[in-house]
This record gives sequence, C-alpha cells and structure tokens, in this order.
Amino acid sequence: MKFDELLTKVRTMAGNVDATGRDFLAVQVNIDGKDGGVFYVEVKDGKINVEPYEYNDRNCAITINATNFNKLIDGKLDPVLAFTTGKLKVDGDAGKALEFAKLLK
Repeated sequence: MKFDELLTKVRTMAGNVDATGRDFLAVQVNIDGKDGGVFYVEVKDGKINVEPYEYNDRNCAITINATNFNKLIDGKLDPVLAFTTGKLKVDGDAGKALEFAKLLK
C-alpha cells in the first residue's frame, strides 16, 4: 500500500471515531520503507486531525513499516506484540502510543 493510500485510510478511520471527551493526544507516525512517509494524528477538542507533516510537540512518535501499520489499524497485529517483537518502535510516551492504537481500532 502506498503512503497516500495509507494516509487516506487513516483519515477515513479517524472520521468514524467519536473523540468527544478524550484527552489531548498527538502522535507522529513514521512509516519506514520505500513507500514511507510521515504524518501525525492529533486529538484535540473532541476532533481528530490527520495531517502529512511532522509534529514537533507530540506525545510520542511511532516508527513502523507500511505493511505492519496496515495490519495494526486493521486489528490483525497486536500493538503490544508489535512493540515487543521490534516491529513497532516508540519514541516518547509508550502509554500514549497504546492509546493511539486503541483509538484507531
């Protein structure tokens, strides 16, 4: 899956999530590999924004390849297992990364 397709998929999923009452969350997603790229997901004021930019004031950044990220958001890859097996790397607050994974399920 190409980066633009993955970004569109995340935006569509985010549009279907009720974020009312959720705390602020800012996660940068670094997609490794030939179809890689960077985007962020921000939960703020009950809304979710997904933008193809770096987010400097983030809670955490996750790094994963496109195949595994697609499996993660489809519920076919457990985020804890991905982290412990090295398929997913977290820079920053690992609890916020887990909150992010639960948000997109």
